[in-house]
This record gives sequence, structure tokens and C-alpha cells, in this order.
Amino acid sequence: MDWTFELVHGPLGRPIGGLAWDGEAMLFSDINENGILRFDPRTQAVSTFRAYTSRTNGIAFGPDGVLNGCQEGSRRIVRFMPDGSASLPEVKLDGRYHNHPCHITVSGSGQLWFSDPLHAMPALGPLLPPYLEHRSVLRLTYTVPPRQHWHMQRMTFDTASPRGVALSPDGKTLYVSECDNAEGGTRELRAYPVDTDGTLGRPIVLHTFGADYRGVHRGVEGLCVDAAGNVIACAGWRRSGPGPTVYVFSPAGGVAATHAVPADMPLGCAFGDPGLASLYVGTADGQLLRARATGHVGHVPFLRK
Repeated sequence: MDWTFELVHGPLGRPIGGLAWDGEAMLFSDINENGILRFDPRTQAVSTFRAYTSRTNGIAFGPDGVLNGCQEGSRRIVRFMPDGSASLPEVKLDGRYHNHPCHITVSGSGQLWFSDPLHAMPALGPLLPPYLEHRSVLRLTYTVPPRQHWHMQRMTFDTASPRGVALSPDGKTLYVSECDNAEGGTRELRAYPVDTDGTLGRPIVLHTFGADYRGVHRGVEGLCVDAAGNVIACAGWRRSGPGPTVYVFSPAGGVAATHAVPADMPLGCAFGDPGLASLYVGTADGQLLRARATGHVGHVPFLRK
């Protein structure tokens, strides 16, 4: 059955990035306006959740109820505390500032996994050169006493342009979209096993996006996972390929369903509404879309407390 998308906000004329359901409303990143907005489905009202967010893109709640965000403009992960303050975990990998964090997912133990590609737009503050030689998925882990601090670790060694990241409901698989939409670039959806020691095993490629005479088929930008473990992925554009699409991949990689998106270049998705029965999608032109995800049960690992 096809999902029918409705426009609930926008278009803003600028991209909507990460999305996160807080238990009552959908939060979404207004990246270029440096804010996180909040859509209340009961009143249809949109308000400002946080301002001055330094081009925050991906957002995700952790088990402690804190909203974590990828500040592309400041090259760091930030934790938006419930009291209105913000805190910073570790900002360096082996003594060097990382690149531009893009999308984020949080494990049941509170580890922050995030993609760290390069962005064409320079940082808002000091440039802090040089960039890392690699574009990887990184992980932040909070260590307990006797040394209480955040530790950053490189997790992937085979990525060149990682974008979307999501953990399976059991935390045993990390899904990563390798998404280089330039001619000759790699566009794959990968599944990495999370080994018992916390490292990643060799990935399985669940899907590869091709090209034709019109150009490359745009790969996956953002993704989420439903309660059954299916991967919901935003991909495609109008210039080539099958067009803007939300894909549903089974954990084994089969294409369970495809749903056409009535706006170009979907960027991210998240489940929301009562019973997590709706899928929200943000687009490059700032449309916030919503579809009743019939046949799927949403998966939101953590909600704001």
C-alpha cells in the first residue's frame, strides 16, 4: 500500500535536516537558519525549540532524555540539555578536530554514533585546519569513574562519504549510507555488524544505486529503522533515476516497498505521532511531509524526559 504524503509545514526554501520525536511533537533542524523547530501535530503549530544552533543537522535523543545534535557549522557534537543549556562531549579525535558531523544515532548505553564527512560550506567559527584525511563514522562513549569523560573513536575504515546512520532495535547492526552523488562516486546502503567488543565487522551491502544517461541516481541521505528492523531510507531526485523516494529495506536487504515523495530530494525521516504511526520526511527545499505508515510500526528508541 502506498503512503500518502501531506505537507504539514513549509516550504522554507532551505533544507530541513535531522528529525526527532520528543513524545508529543516532531523536532526538525532548520539548518541554514541555525535553529531547531517543533511541530505539534495536535495544534499544527510550529515553534522554535532551540535557536543559535550553528547549522545543526542530525539530531537524536539518548536514553538520558538529552537531545544530541550534529553542529556542522562548529564541527562538533553538542548536547542540548533540558534546562536550556548546552554541553560538549569530546571534540577531538586523537588530538585533532574532526570534520563536519552530519547524522547521529544513539545506542541503548548512550554511545553517540555519527557520520563525519566534509561539507562544502566552511565552519561558522574558526576553521581549525586541517581536516582529517578520512571521512568516517565516529563514536563518542562516556566512561564512568574513576575517569569520567567522553572518548572519541573512529569506527569505519572503508567510508569516503558517510551520511545517514541508524542502529537496529537490538543494537547489533549499524546501518550507514555511503553517499557520494558525484560522477563515479559510491552510493551504497551498508549494514555493519556490531561485534561483542564494540568494534564493527565487515559490512554487507544492502543496496547499490546506479546511473544512466541522465546522470547518477542519488543515494541515501537520511534513514531510520522501524520496530521490525526494516530500514526506512530517503533517496533519489527528479533529475535521474526513479525520482525522490522513501525506500523500505528488510534487514536482509530486500526492497520491501518504495514510496514516491511529492517533493525533490528527501533528506531525513523519523517516526512520530501517537503510536508512532506516521513517518515524517524533511526535504532540501524545506518541506516537512507526513505519511501514515500503514503496515509499519514506528521505532523511537528514546524520547525526551
